[in-house]
Amino acid sequence: MLPYIRQDLAQFSAYKPHPGSNSFEPVATVFDRLDTNESPYDLPVELKQKLAWTYEQVIETNRYPDGGHEELKRAIAEYVNETATAPFITASNISVGNGSDELIRSLLIASCVGGNGSILVANPTFSMYGILAQTLGINVVTVGRNKETFEIDLDAATAALQSQQNPPIRAIFVVHPNSPTANALSENELSWIKSISPNILIVIDEAYFEFSQNTLVSELDSHPNWVVMRTFSKAFRLAAMRVGYCIAHPELISVLEKVRLPYNLPSFSIATALLAIQNRDLLLNTIPETISERKKLQAGLRQFTQLKVWDSAANFIYLQPKISNTVKIDDLLTSLTEQLLLRGTLVRQTGGGLRITIGTQKENAHTLMRMKTVLDEFEV
Repeated sequence: MLPYIRQDLAQFSAYKPHPGSNSFEPVATVFDRLDTNESPYDLPVELKQKLAWTYEQVIETNRYPDGGHEELKRAIAEYVNETATAPFITASNISVGNGSDELIRSLLIASCVGGNGSILVANPTFSMYGILAQTLGINVVTVGRNKETFEIDLDAATAALQSQQNPPIRAIFVVHPNSPTANALSENELSWIKSISPNILIVIDEAYFEFSQNTLVSELDSHPNWVVMRTFSKAFRLAAMRVGYCIAHPELISVLEKVRLPYNLPSFSIATALLAIQNRDLLLNTIPETISERKKLQAGLRQFTQLKVWDSAANFIYLQPKISNTVKIDDLLTSLTEQLLLRGTLVRQTGGGLRITIGTQKENAHTLMRMKTVLDEFEV
């Protein structure tokens, strides 16, 4: 370890977005990329043409971007109010980040950095909460989940909040629906977070809201310690642009504006997000197809007796191989992942199972065909 680098950074690994080909050459040269929960659909050509014109005629590359994101925040507020039962969201309730990752980092800086607090997460969940906390020297308290329903172990979580943590828990991160397990927050979980002290920050990640159509934004007025995060990377098809946003009480938003980097979004990303939200009816019209394909893929995977497949409220499916008497579960998951990769399907091994993004109809058919081939070769 370099002598001028924090020693604790040697204890954990960087986030790896793609599993890669490891040490073998895959047979396939074109992959079905079903490992990162992206939309399988690119922007329509007519929107790309508009963006090309914007880049050529409007964006001045020698000038800094709009550092306040005011036009984009007003457009986001209008969109959020379409699905909130109490339309009270304004631009003052919105902060925009370079992907949700920057927003997570800003929330951690605002609440816990410098020994001011620990965070609580329930694993398995989105790994970046813990990774970003560790990079900032923040203590991460973890609890488990029910192995059948993936509901947070609320007894353990309550005990953690009541324990003499040093430093105390200042922020709790939950995903609605959770990744990788695809389950929405249950009534028990909702009651629990509503009961938590207003002195603790509750971060509710709604990255997959457009697929679940289940949001807690309307609760924000009653819970000023809550913040809802969303992204343009999934349903809006803009993973390449790295635009996320959060919705919260204006006082909390003003704090996030203090700690975020100036000019954190490139001008082209701002223009693309604004165009996407202005054309949301066009871009979100693939969601019914994704939900229909999700049902078909679930049904097809459930025909394999070797797999346990859970319901999903998101644009991905979570599954586990049933227990084998001869092979360890982690070894089996690795083999499944590698064998699917060899045949051209990228999936994500995470949280003790496999997470498979819903792709196009053709990609999902490939998934079922290749999974059958792999399982037929395994003794599971």
